[in-house]
Amino acid sequence: MAAAVTGFSLKESMAKGLLESPVSPIRPRRLRQGATVALIAPASPFSHEKLERARNNIAGMGFVLREGDNLHARYGYLAGTDAQRLDDLHAAFRDPGIDAIWCIRGGYGCSRLLPQIDYKLIELNPKPLIGYSDITALHLAVQQRTGLITFHGPVAAAEFPDDTLRHFQAVLTDPQAEYRLQIPAGDAELPHEMFRPYVIHPGKARGTITGGNLSLLAALIGTDFEPSFRGKLVFIEDVGEQPYRIDRMLTQMLQATDLAKAAGIALGVFAGCEAKDDSPSLSLRETLEDRLSGLGIPVVYGIPFGHVEHQATLPYGIKAELDADAGTLTLLEMAVRD
Repeated sequence: MAAAVTGFSLKESMAKGLLESPVSPIRPRRLRQGATVALIAPASPFSHEKLERARNNIAGMGFVLREGDNLHARYGYLAGTDAQRLDDLHAAFRDPGIDAIWCIRGGYGCSRLLPQIDYKLIELNPKPLIGYSDITALHLAVQQRTGLITFHGPVAAAEFPDDTLRHFQAVLTDPQAEYRLQIPAGDAELPHEMFRPYVIHPGKARGTITGGNLSLLAALIGTDFEPSFRGKLVFIEDVGEQPYRIDRMLTQMLQATDLAKAAGIALGVFAGCEAKDDSPSLSLRETLEDRLSGLGIPVVYGIPFGHVEHQATLPYGIKAELDADAGTLTLLEMAVRD
């Protein structure tokens, strides 16, 4: 009976994606000049302005654009039906002429696709998958099921100031064996007050990187794609959520997952997440400190990523080091291969 119970627990844990992937990390090939990039919309629809910006970004980086067959489909608040959006994802991985897959935007809808994704197809055809926000769901599921290193980075329709482009290139096109992200040191370097960093709990930690958008992390709890954070460096960001909602989601994660067992937590820039002026509320900082300062692990706010123009590209599944006191997150491995 004990063996049967143990076997059931193991099977249940594997079904929920709570165990480490049984396969080794898969590094996709780096992006070179002339690479063909598939542009897909796995979540929400987009404006004409966003499409033009995505086209210009891809061409400006020296890549060749290939639009998904269903890129312009619409289904209410979704960029096409689940089947259409899934077909574009699968087609991009299946096509040997496609070198990378770039999501035009986030929004909502990726989590609907997770049970129907052909993970074996992705494992056999590894390519960079790039995006953030709702794309968090795709990153976590693909990394869990295949071991493929994917990239929490600017969507294709994003603005690309110099630092964002530099971070992107240091990870995907001209990879460095050790790449350090540094929180801005002084007021003159802060793009906006919401970028102002602060240490919630001091210290250093090393671990494998995972994380993403807080709303998506919370939404995956209880599903077959629930992430595990034990011993990992977890990066978290969100946008447009009032402090009480940030509190609710962090509380859910602390009560329902192993987030408290993480090696460290790197908080990005939480854009538009302060309380309304006329409402009784903790500030964003007070909320984050209240929920995370007692974990006894390094936690720092202000690492350059999130729903902001100035953002880094963070690979899922590689080793990194967080130094909360110095305000640095150092990628210790290259995420791509030649």
